[in-house]
Amino acid sequence: MPRTAGAAAVEPAPDVRARILDTASRLFYERGVRAVGVDLVVLEAAVAKTSLYRHFPTKDDLIVAFLEREDLEFWGHWDSVAEQFPDDPAGELDAHMRWIGERLARSNYRGCPQINVAAEFAEQDHPARLVSLRHMHALRGRLLKIAQRMDVAQPDQLAAQLAVLVNGAFVSSGLLGPDEATGVLRAALKALLAGARTGQG
Repeated sequence: MPRTAGAAAVEPAPDVRARILDTASRLFYERGVRAVGVDLVVLEAAVAKTSLYRHFPTKDDLIVAFLEREDLEFWGHWDSVAEQFPDDPAGELDAHMRWIGERLARSNYRGCPQINVAAEFAEQDHPARLVSLRHMHALRGRLLKIAQRMDVAQPDQLAAQLAVLVNGAFVSSGLLGPDEATGVLRAALKALLAGARTGQG
C-alpha cells in the first residue's frame, strides 16, 4: 500500500535494536561499561530513549546483551577452528593459540570483554558477572574435553593450566608486542603439553 504523503517512515524494531546494541557494544568495549551512560548510547545510535528502554529495560540488560553477543562470536570462531581438527587435539590447541594470538595483536584490541566487564563489578551476583563466569567455565570445560582426548595423566590439571594461559594472555596483551603474542602462546602451550605428557605438569 502506498505510503501516505508526509507520513514518517517507521524503522523496523529489529533494526533499531541492532543499532542500539551495535553502538553500545562499541562504546562499552572502547570506554568500559561504567563510563558509558544510556544517554550517550541514545545519542550515538540516533534513537529515542524510549526505544532503547523498549528493547533493553535496564542498562544491565544492555550490558548482558553485549556480553552474550561477544560470547556467541567467540565460540563461533572457536568451533570453526575446532572442526578442522577432529582427530588432532594438539593441533587444535595450537590452532586456537594462533587465532587468539592474532586477536591480541589487533591494533584496536582492548582485552577480553568478559574479563573487562567482570572487573568493573564487585557484586558477585551482578548479571554481567554471571555471564562472564559462564564464559570462563565454558572455556575451561572446552579445554578439558580437548585434554581428555590426549595422552596425559591429569587432563583436569592441563585444562586448568591452559585456561590460565589463555586468560592470562587476554589481560597481558599490553605487555606483548604485536608480533609476540602468537609465538609466546604457542611456546607456552608446547611447554605445558610436554610437561603434561611426562607427568611434570
